[in-house]
Amino acid sequence: MMVITFMATIIIIICTVVMMLASILSKKSIIDREKSSPFECGFDPKSSSRLPFSLRFFLIAVIFLIFDVEIALLLPMILILPTSNLLTWSIISLYFVLILLVGLYHEWNQGALNWAN
Repeated sequence: MMVITFMATIIIIICTVVMMLASILSKKSIIDREKSSPFECGFDPKSSSRLPFSLRFFLIAVIFLIFDVEIALLLPMILILPTSNLLTWSIISLYFVLILLVGLYHEWNQGALNWAN
């Protein structure tokens, strides 16, 4: 047991030293304006490289992704219906659909589904 503890300590010390050396040696000391600016075919960019992003579109995409995954979880429930207990299957399905409906109501109530304001 003592040998394992000693080896683990040595390994942790070696890893810590290597990470500290890598952190110290990888620091850039010279900051070049040309290298830190965005590159666009050898020319200075004409406009900002960061375009404005629609938060509404992002929220709709996330909601779609969440409900898409939940539909993928609902489909196998139909396949296991013949091989499972009907009461247990009904209760689990009801809870799952109820959680989905509560989430949908919350999103609707918060106004996340209204595209145009």
